[in-house]
Amino acid sequence: MPAAATMAAAGLGLAVAGSCATVTFSPPAGRRPAGDQPAGDQPAGGLPATHDLITDSPITDDPDAAVQLPSVAAALAAVGRALPGDIRVVVLRGDIWSALRTPDRAALNGADLAPDAVERRVAEWQAGFTWLSARADLVSVAVAAGPVSGAGLQLALSCDLRVLTEDAVLSLPEASLGLVPGLGVTAMLVTLVGYPTALDLCLTGRRLTAAEARAAGLAQRVVPRAGLDAAVDDLVAALLAAPREAAAEAKALLRAAATGRGRDGALAAERAALARCLAGYPAG
Repeated sequence: MPAAATMAAAGLGLAVAGSCATVTFSPPAGRRPAGDQPAGDQPAGGLPATHDLITDSPITDDPDAAVQLPSVAAALAAVGRALPGDIRVVVLRGDIWSALRTPDRAALNGADLAPDAVERRVAEWQAGFTWLSARADLVSVAVAAGPVSGAGLQLALSCDLRVLTEDAVLSLPEASLGLVPGLGVTAMLVTLVGYPTALDLCLTGRRLTAAEARAAGLAQRVVPRAGLDAAVDDLVAALLAAPREAAAEAKALLRAAATGRGRDGALAAERAALARCLAGYPAG
């Protein structure tokens, strides 16, 4: 399927302006993403009215209303292949962060559930995410507002940098469903927040506010919703101000220092763990 058709099927749009490409996600018609509440629905504590991300997450929502990971991963992989060579910054934004459904066994669509077959399917999903930070010639930026949960948070963590609104709430509830965050982010999560905090987040599914995420190193900018576009524009301009060759060399050095030689091993371990969970976890 051509890249444009693959992207359209997943609700993704691509716009290029100079050396910056913006991938924008629009949810299926009629579905309001979790946390997209009218202003009057915001409680005094600043959390969205749908702040219980374990129950409100599309992981446990109607699967027909949620966005399925396989189509999004395929579309993002197509974006990576289709980007012009002069692109230096990729911005991901829209309503994907709480709408992207973490896969359960139903996502396999009746496919072979042998562990090696499921690992191959998970590898395809990982490939749609991991290029966002693996390529030294690109800097990727996730721009998120409101709830950021499950596979949506894994997608945000796959990017180099994250810009959050002040009402953003982050969580990884996979363990409560008998799953693991297996889309390529566990090694980076440990690098960013340390092993004890990463273990806490993955096993308890506890929520982090945007301020907590910034303090932990998961977010690089936290801004009011009204200032989100300006903050993203300023960040993109600052990233593009560095000469291309120097920026690529710096990213390659820092990425190697952060991940060491264990990235491929970490991806393989994630695939195997998620494949085992998916093969034994009941559909729905």
